[in-house]
Amino acid sequence: MFHHPAWHKRNPAPAPFAGLAGAASGRPGWLVAAALSLVLGFAVAEAARAEAQEPYRIGSRRELFVDSFLIHRLENARLQLHHPVPRQVALVHDAPWEGTGCGYHSVFFDGKKYRMYYKAWHLEVSQGKLNAGRHPLYCCYAESEDGIRWVKPKLGLHEFQGSKENNIVLAYGTLDGVLIDPGHVAVFLDTRPGVPPEGRFKAVVRCPRPHGLVVLQSPDGLRWRVLSRKVLFVGRGAFDSQNLAFWDPVLGKYRAYWRIFSQGKRAIRTATSPDLIHWSDFADLRYEDSPAEHLYTNQIKPYFRAPHLLIGFPTRYVERGWSPTMEELPQPELRRLRSSAVQRYGTAITEGLLMASRDGVLFRRWNEAFLRPGPERPGTWHYGHQYIAWHVVQTRGSLPGAPPELSLYATERYWHGPGTVLRRYTLRLDGFVSVNAPLSGGELVTRPLVFQGEQLHLNFATSAAGSIRVEIQDAQGRPLPGFGLAECYELFGDTVDRVVRWKSGSSVRKLAGKVVRLRFVLRDADLYSFRFAPREKSSEKGKPASAH
Repeated sequence: MFHHPAWHKRNPAPAPFAGLAGAASGRPGWLVAAALSLVLGFAVAEAARAEAQEPYRIGSRRELFVDSFLIHRLENARLQLHHPVPRQVALVHDAPWEGTGCGYHSVFFDGKKYRMYYKAWHLEVSQGKLNAGRHPLYCCYAESEDGIRWVKPKLGLHEFQGSKENNIVLAYGTLDGVLIDPGHVAVFLDTRPGVPPEGRFKAVVRCPRPHGLVVLQSPDGLRWRVLSRKVLFVGRGAFDSQNLAFWDPVLGKYRAYWRIFSQGKRAIRTATSPDLIHWSDFADLRYEDSPAEHLYTNQIKPYFRAPHLLIGFPTRYVERGWSPTMEELPQPELRRLRSSAVQRYGTAITEGLLMASRDGVLFRRWNEAFLRPGPERPGTWHYGHQYIAWHVVQTRGSLPGAPPELSLYATERYWHGPGTVLRRYTLRLDGFVSVNAPLSGGELVTRPLVFQGEQLHLNFATSAAGSIRVEIQDAQGRPLPGFGLAECYELFGDTVDRVVRWKSGSSVRKLAGKVVRLRFVLRDADLYSFRFAPREKSSEKGKPASAH
């Protein structure tokens, strides 16, 4: 049985522990510990059972299975992590003002076009030395009409080697009296209701002195001013990564996430703010069931199709050291050259992870890699590889006639070759994790839910022999008349939006506002998400790729 661990905070354990410890005084320590463990275990189980029976009001929200919050029971089924599919190279950072160390990409759709911002940095490696080379840190800009083909416009904003024919939007130096480092940059479209036109775009950059973060604003995403000269979080972080912020429409506040070190590990800290200037609710991220690992970035943002879910793509950093296998990875001569400067530059390996949260602090982090280094080839399996851009965007399907899909972007050839490469990957809509069952059949039963809407929509895929059926139950798990399993028509196919139908029809309006459970019976099938929606909701197949 699965329960969301947030109940720990909502349901503190009952406390006769001090009395128990006192009554056990004079007894062996192991006996006291055992007794405490038994009582605590009982309290935990009781609290979990009580929490699982609390109806969860989902309204008409789309729900994904990136955590186990909605799951009461899984039988012969499992949560299956899925992986992005590599596509073409989106950008090659080979301009003289870019270089081998480009990264920290921010990608979003602004309603008219896709925008991309990234650090431009050049690093040169010689025996025993790593040089920053050619130019100071820049923030550069690219754009796209479809999120697939990207161009670097000549902006005419900053001079490089006597010319302004480049795509530089920010340069290292003083802006409005504040020293900024635009290499550690995260840019976002500010969706806060009532945001003034001059602040439609925001950027978080590092301030070297004093060591902290500064927020910038822009009316067009190209010309920037300092929002406030107040340097944020001084003394509260390391900031040597992509530090970011965004408007959380569910919380009704801004959230920030930035790099810290905790117990010798690269880790993540968060805080909230009503205005990007005054911050509170500082907390270090916690994880349900994950080992302590180095996380180089965080890449957290509300998932645009389900904004109550915060999805992150942190970079896992692993120092493997020298071994025969390390020697056999691609470009060993360049790996040894990088190691001559600092060993970890040659023997560390990075990859992309997936994590999700409903409260912004406690995350379900999938311990298996979301984006592995992949097939061994030049420019891969090294430090700086597979840094995932911030964040996913919706683009047209890769196959003619197929529905839209998610695009995400990740780095290759970092410090390898003439310039960093950014590759596009795709994933089906909501396709991070599925409930998966074999042909022999499996079941998912949800916790009690209260919904609003008229029809139940599913995002799923089956084999030709597979199927999904849905039963709607009352809070006690009894089938409701007209919505039993035997009355549900089998669903089969591969679609991001299909309405569930019973012999009585597809309308579930009479159940709206009541406490129900959903029982999904799957055969050789994957269920990615579900949503109760009004009858007039159009199919995702007919939506343009820009329908964010």
